[in-house]
Amino acid sequence: MALIVQKYGGTSVNGPERVKNVARRVVNTRRAGNDVVVIVSAPGDMTDDLIAMAHEISPNPPAREMDMLLATGEQTSIALLAMAIHELGEPVISLTGPQVGILTDNVHSKARIMEVSCERLRRELEQGKIVIVAGFQGKTCEGEITTLGRGGSDTTAVAVAAALKADVCQIYTDVDGVYTADPRVVPEARKLPVISYDEMLELASLGAQVLQPRSVEFGKLNHVVLEVRSSFNDHEGTLVKEVTEMERKMVVSGVAGDRNVARIALHDVPDRPGIARTLFVALARESINVDMIVQSAMRDGINDIAFTVGRDDLQKAVEVTERVRQEIGASKVTSNDRVAKVSIVGAGMITNPGVAADMFACLAEEGINIHMISTSEIKVSCIIDEEHLTRAMQALHRHFKLDRE
Repeated sequence: MALIVQKYGGTSVNGPERVKNVARRVVNTRRAGNDVVVIVSAPGDMTDDLIAMAHEISPNPPAREMDMLLATGEQTSIALLAMAIHELGEPVISLTGPQVGILTDNVHSKARIMEVSCERLRRELEQGKIVIVAGFQGKTCEGEITTLGRGGSDTTAVAVAAALKADVCQIYTDVDGVYTADPRVVPEARKLPVISYDEMLELASLGAQVLQPRSVEFGKLNHVVLEVRSSFNDHEGTLVKEVTEMERKMVVSGVAGDRNVARIALHDVPDRPGIARTLFVALARESINVDMIVQSAMRDGINDIAFTVGRDDLQKAVEVTERVRQEIGASKVTSNDRVAKVSIVGAGMITNPGVAADMFACLAEEGINIHMISTSEIKVSCIIDEEHLTRAMQALHRHFKLDRE
């Protein structure tokens, strides 16, 4: 008997018929002789609808109350799915994140899971029940409800799988695997049968919306094999796991694009020790994630510092940067939310020099200007004008022959 954790996204439980479809899948897995724990997201656009409703009432709602509100979306899903499974004749119980014992830190709306208690889960499984768990939520040591941020149900699923030492964690979504690029942007994109944790982590961090980055990180750290599958068909999905050198066949595995990017620049910064620390500590205190950072060469004792943040954090980040500007004596702060990030990812880059140069040449041939560049051993990212993102992704996909088997 295997222990399988399954996660179903919001599109999979959007409406009674889809809930019933998920129930049938879960029951089939149980009747095949497996123990099953299911994590579900809020149905459809419910989270967005709740956010919109909150902002109609308050332009700046308290973070604690937002978590109280948003946690109700997943509770709707778990109750409905449990009812559907009950109708199919299987013993089942639905549990919220706090009931399971998912312990998080105290950062509302972007909480991180600290611990998952397995006592209640194991007790229900030993009684022969299918256990349905609300994703995206947990509780602090003080018992306050928290949410994990966008895509947080993926993280819940992997954290539960790790805590239970599950045999596999299946992520069911509206796509049937991980592709070399977003098929909606690049029609020639191909499904990958296997991808490494590191490559998937980079793709997820760079805008591929199949898996939430923290869930991949959890999987890698805890050796949880992930499988991305569609909840609307029975096609084989993509395995996310540790990949050996012998299995690496592609220099570049995928192209990612991200429109959730804004660029901020701090101009004429005095070139002295501690300036960067002052800026980025101030941003960190506001829980603002900074992605790419570029500092220009010094000229006459000054330089410029440019960095990128998510668009949701732009206003707050500009306010923080302006306060730092006044403190350190820089000349001005500028921002641009009409940029995007295009990236190539591949573990094969480590042993193949010249990949970045190929990327820059491809973009140059398309007449696309690069504003910022960031690299790691297995990825190269460029900030470009948002209007060129689709063309850049399609050109890079062709250039690196990702449309071929």
